[in-house]
Amino acid sequence: MSEINIKALIEKGLPGAQVTVNGDGCSASVIVVSDEFEGKSMLQQQKMVYATLGDNITNGTIHALSIKSYTVAQWEAASQ
Repeated sequence: MSEINIKALIEKGLPGAQVTVNGDGCSASVIVVSDEFEGKSMLQQQKMVYATLGDNITNGTIHALSIKSYTVAQWEAASQ
């Protein structure tokens, strides 16, 4: 699966999210910035991202995914 397809799926599932994808598709790392993560634990945030990718995780299309998730405020603080 291409970086573009992974990015599109996450953006569709988390409207308004800022998504960066690096990797070859079957093994990728993503950074997702969304206020949808506000008040959620890291595990809940990762589950939200996994949910956007549907069966692509369980069927092996994407077999390794590293997720870094931030709220907008967390991202702005981390970027400084």
